[in-house]
Amino acid sequence: MIRREGSRALQELLQQQYDRFPILRERRKQLAGTLSGGEQQMLAMGRALMSRPSLVMMDEPSTGLAPLIIKGIFEIIVRLRQEGNTVLLIEQNAKAALGISDRGYVLETGKVIIQGPSPDLLENRDVQRAYLGRDKIDEERR
Repeated sequence: MIRREGSRALQELLQQQYDRFPILRERRKQLAGTLSGGEQQMLAMGRALMSRPSLVMMDEPSTGLAPLIIKGIFEIIVRLRQEGNTVLLIEQNAKAALGISDRGYVLETGKVIIQGPSPDLLENRDVQRAYLGRDKIDEERR
């Protein structure tokens, strides 16, 4: 009886991941190495979520992905937060990361150089110039 309960729970978790990442349901018979970069990222996230973590750590989830796929990945991260998960996100796409996060930490050579609420960092002139490409915008306005 315990085994059936475990199997049922496992199937429910798998179904949750297929609901979260519908493309994986379509590709379930495909070898992981043959999936696209975005699909591999979704598979990695789904596998991690199977253990029902309360903390999800992601290192550069958008690296090498097409803009449309990146948008989908960030939407999933937002949903994870809405579901009560804590998400630690390491991301070079500062604008996207600060746009969905509560707090941000800017690192240079392994040291925190500025930190604070994400909306404050998005408005910070130094952060804008160094990480959000605002110098070009300022030059165009002149």
